[in-house]
Amino acid sequence: MHEFSPIGVFDSGYGGLTVLKAIRQKLPQYDYIYLGDNARTPYGTRSYETVLEYTLEAVKWLFNQNCHLIILACNTASSKALRTIQQEYLPRFDPSRRVLGVIRPTVEVINQFTKTKKVGVLGTIGTIKSNSYVIEINKLYPDIKVYQHACPMWVPLVEYNEFNNIGGEYFIQKDLNALLEKDKDIDSIILGCTHYPLLLHIIKKFIPPEIKIITQNEIVANSLAEYLIRHPEIEKKCTKNGTLKFYTTDDPNDFDEKSLIFFGQKINSEKILYKNKFFYKKTI
Repeated sequence: MHEFSPIGVFDSGYGGLTVLKAIRQKLPQYDYIYLGDNARTPYGTRSYETVLEYTLEAVKWLFNQNCHLIILACNTASSKALRTIQQEYLPRFDPSRRVLGVIRPTVEVINQFTKTKKVGVLGTIGTIKSNSYVIEINKLYPDIKVYQHACPMWVPLVEYNEFNNIGGEYFIQKDLNALLEKDKDIDSIILGCTHYPLLLHIIKKFIPPEIKIITQNEIVANSLAEYLIRHPEIEKKCTKNGTLKFYTTDDPNDFDEKSLIFFGQKINSEKILYKNKFFYKKTI
């Protein structure tokens, strides 16, 4: 048996747990390691350079945990850092390793949802400003028109569990109206942030029932399953003991508590610290 090699899942904080949950339901046999950079979240308002620096540090750390495959379960990291990591860092570090994101899999299936060819995207300020969804959709489906809207209040509403009240619903409805006002023929909306699926029941209150809401969790899980079939050279390096480890750069007690919202079960995470711009595990 070759040495332990989990699939790495990285997010700026908690949101990627929704993606990991779907991946693990689809592919329970693999080993997984999750890293949340909670000490430096949110990424959504940070510059391209900062997001790239933080994401690259996390990727390096996960590579040091012997991950041969990493999923950036963060739309901001996927939009601002993924391409540079794939094109500039990996060829120098180890061309046999892979780093994948959440935007491309979502974009690849958008044509299955829209009939009017008018699609809305909701995301953080960083994701929307990057225009990643517009660029990627236009590459694959140039006939699809994309309308975007940033929702800076949605992540804190989820993380502080303040969405199931009148105040939370006010901001959600306000942002939905702002998006739908851009074109009356929008028939599909991409939730371009891994926090947003937790707001789905409220979102559905304020949009017409015929509009399709596209969440990334199952799409990314299905895409990963297909990727592993298409790339046996990567798949055979991923160990299969069904294990799961969680790490955070901030308070593990807080991370474990919030994980109930995002992952649906209590977890036990371990804190990692910074040393010369790299993470290392805390030792007693």
